Amino acid sequence: MKFKKLEVVVLTRDVPEHELKAGDLGTIIEVYPKGGLEVEFVRVSGENQALLTLTERDVRKIDSNDLLATRRLAKVN
Repeated sequence: MKFKKLEVVVLTRDVPEHELKAGDLGTIIEVYPKGGLEVEFVRVSGENQALLTLTERDVRKIDSNDLLATRRLAKVN
């Protein structure tokens, strides 16, 4: 599967150390050789939640059957 820079993707697995859950949306910041992706996850406020290096297996393209939603993080500052 080919991804592009600035493409919005869906996380396919939980990343508890960054309070991310499968289904969270991120933006691809960089595409690396051999399927590596730099993906940024941002709160609604615009604050960065996480910037992670992931693989193509960790994300998927947005589908027309996806429903957007919000959720509260465990830590509320």
